[in-house]
Amino acid sequence: MRGGGTVTGRTGRAGQSPTAGTGQAGATGQSGSAGQPGPAGRAGGIGPGPARVRQVEAELASEGLLLVCGPPGIGKTALLDAVTERALARGDTVVRLCPQPPDRAVPFAVAADLLLALPRHHVERLPAPQRRAAEAVLRHETPSDGGPDPLAVRLALTAVLRATAPALVVIDQAHCADPAGAAALTCLRGTGTAVLGAVPTGDDAPEFLDGAPRFTVAPLTVDEVAALLEGERLPSRLAGRIHRAGGGNPRIALDIGRAVAALTRPPHPLDDLPVPDRVAAMARRALAAVPASARRTLLTAALADRPTSALLRRAEGRDVEEELRAARHAGIVALEGDELRFSADVLAYTLVHDSGWSERSAAHHALADATADAVAAARHRALARDDLDATLAADLETAAATARTRGDRGTAAGLGLLAARRTPVSQHADAVRRFAAAADDAGRAGRADLARRAAAEVLEHSERRAERVAALLSVIDAAGQALDDLDEVFARAAAEAGDDHGLLAAVSLRHAWKANLCDGDPVRARGAAARAAALAERAGQPGVAVMALTMRARLERVLGDPAAETSLRRALAAAVPAEPVGVRNQPRYLKVRHDLFDDRLDRARAGLLDLLPLAERSGDTEDLVEILRSLAETETRAGRCATALRHADRAVRVTTAAGQSPGPSWYTAAFAEAAGGTFERARAFALRGVRASQEEHDQVFLSRSLHVLGTVQLVTGSAAEAVEQLSRVRDHERAQQVADPSLLRWHADLAEALGTAGRVAEAESVIEQYARVARELERHSTLAALDRAGAVTLTARGEPEPAAALLESAAERFAALGLPLECGRCLWLLSRTRLRLRRRAAARRALTEARGLFAAAAAHAWHGLVDEALTRLDAGGAKGGAGELTTSEGQLAALVAAGASNREAAAQLHLSVKTVETMLTRIYRKTGVHSRAQLAAARAGRA
Repeated sequence: MRGGGTVTGRTGRAGQSPTAGTGQAGATGQSGSAGQPGPAGRAGGIGPGPARVRQVEAELASEGLLLVCGPPGIGKTALLDAVTERALARGDTVVRLCPQPPDRAVPFAVAADLLLALPRHHVERLPAPQRRAAEAVLRHETPSDGGPDPLAVRLALTAVLRATAPALVVIDQAHCADPAGAAALTCLRGTGTAVLGAVPTGDDAPEFLDGAPRFTVAPLTVDEVAALLEGERLPSRLAGRIHRAGGGNPRIALDIGRAVAALTRPPHPLDDLPVPDRVAAMARRALAAVPASARRTLLTAALADRPTSALLRRAEGRDVEEELRAARHAGIVALEGDELRFSADVLAYTLVHDSGWSERSAAHHALADATADAVAAARHRALARDDLDATLAADLETAAATARTRGDRGTAAGLGLLAARRTPVSQHADAVRRFAAAADDAGRAGRADLARRAAAEVLEHSERRAERVAALLSVIDAAGQALDDLDEVFARAAAEAGDDHGLLAAVSLRHAWKANLCDGDPVRARGAAARAAALAERAGQPGVAVMALTMRARLERVLGDPAAETSLRRALAAAVPAEPVGVRNQPRYLKVRHDLFDDRLDRARAGLLDLLPLAERSGDTEDLVEILRSLAETETRAGRCATALRHADRAVRVTTAAGQSPGPSWYTAAFAEAAGGTFERARAFALRGVRASQEEHDQVFLSRSLHVLGTVQLVTGSAAEAVEQLSRVRDHERAQQVADPSLLRWHADLAEALGTAGRVAEAESVIEQYARVARELERHSTLAALDRAGAVTLTARGEPEPAAALLESAAERFAALGLPLECGRCLWLLSRTRLRLRRRAAARRALTEARGLFAAAAAHAWHGLVDEALTRLDAGGAKGGAGELTTSEGQLAALVAAGASNREAAAQLHLSVKTVETMLTRIYRKTGVHSRAQLAAARAGRA
């Protein structure tokens, strides 16, 4: 018995350590137990949420006993730890036990652990028969030939527990309790002690927890897996894939994340992830819980594209309900309607990996006959055999074309690869053509794994320059945002293109994409786009020429070049009706983006809704995500936040399912959440977007995610942190020579953050610099935002009257432009300025108007801020109401009240000591105090 336990009483003392006996005592409330690792969730900083802990506590209080269930690694120990720690914090007496698998064969092992955890003197005071039984359990006395008397053991435990009166007994791995000990522990029910146990899914409860209500630990969400990986500095961009692989199990997620981090080449999100031995062993143990016949059925399900109960019945030729019921009970699968879903991909992977060829072949044969879908049937027929067959290859090519028509380019790529590999040697040209088609499909689907495989075959077998270059370009196109590691592919594509103007144009266009996205060099990108356009026109390739002109127009807009509109008009005039390659690279889409930048939001929305079906039909997931991203931005700015959240959520789901680079969709989610959701979720998505963009060297979306992060920090009262993040955005955009302030509107936010943090001169410099550019380019909403920031600096200078007038003007201009959230933000600031002028009624009117705007827009994050301000206003009638402090003053007051010196506060808030002294004088005046001690007392009283 390596489990043991310790009792911690109301004074926090530890119980006796064992001197002799059957176990070792583990420290109560610590992560894990003796000889066991701590919970994976806690290791990565993801413990059970407060709501989950409170739910367990409520059920435990209601019933007096509770059984926590879930597969190994899901976080049962972390949940028990959290409940234990909260009980200890309340001063309760808690006993923590953790029996081990070998203990099942040791009679009274768990009873010995419990006795070891309780004070020794209570055992010594027992009546002789009970004391002898307890000493025999502890091996302090030699037990009789028949072992300790079970009744005497139970009576001894009852007496000791009543004398000790623990409030809670927590037993991790309760399924490892030996039968004799489990029977003795039934006495717990009569002592008034609450009992909390944990067992893996599918295991029976021990006797002392028989009939206890069950609480099943839910798996982590994709967001929580991403946070878990970030906490361990593991590749969070693969969070979606790792979540599917492990089913949200934190231990599996960490194991796979560490295995991925150890690879020499970062995998694409749809690559086969490494499955560490420990994870495979966990999967095998889970699968061993069901009969062999059920595992055969599950293998068939693992090989099917979309397994259903009906499909499995047809394939197996028999009723499989009982087997599926057993698999559901063991937590291996779940039914969503009639569709079967493995709880974790590693379970399906292990089933296939551990099967033999004959088993897989038989299952594919059965599925080919059972499925009603021609595409799936062709795939299964091919996988059921490994011979070369011209007819089969032709059928697979036809199936790939069908999948392509459906918009499923990923499936088309896989079928194309199969078709090429089943093509007889005598049909060499057909095989190469099929490999080339598979590469093209994979490139458009964003399937970098399939694109690399197909391209390698084309490069090895094709003698045609155009095919070879196209295959290499498919690898580039499939990479999404992660172009930084493809320098060798770019170089080889250029070398293969030789002096062919058309091929060189296509390569140069990709160079433009990379120079802008990864290198942050729009000037070089514009040059590459211009070369691509000229080469394409010379080669008579209008499709490539249009994309190159579009890219040139995009970069001219970035650089603030007035020629952007002329270039876009040229591209629109030359556009081919079918728009065959990439909606996101076509002039129609850029025209919509210009409408968004120029606040023509209704036109932008209409254009995007026209393009959405085209992106959906194309099978190009990057196109679809790009359209959804722009829709989310447009709807947010127009004040349709609920719709924006739906588009953002879909973008995240599409990205995760397709294995796309997650940075853009996480930025989109952050942007939408910062208006229609919660600032907390917006911050989490923004941080995730920053991390993913850094991993992929994506300079564009790094800046965008940093902007959302900084803005959230600004409006939630962390001005100094906002200055740090928004200054990073400024540095990035300066390095990238971005001149047009309408593309990413960080300028006013940075100025506002600087002014709020007391760095007024710097704020005014930012406003002056970018207002001049905005006037030259006629960016009206940018000018209004800079005026809003100017009002903040005026307020910081002690000039609230002109600040209020400027905010009123900015709000009116935003309203005229159809930007309700920007208008509401001005009104929110206006209320604070009016409070400084002691105009409480006017402040209330501004807040009420802002609340109406935010309510109509379903901008829940902002609505919450306004509600808080109204609450403070109602409570702030007394002298020195906290609502009258500015954000930076509130931060300084909190630091000083906590004991920080002026110098320490200045360093933390990035201010000068002189500025801190001036602000502190204002704080004293506003709060009606005269010293640091009085300030601390006043704030403590409000808390």
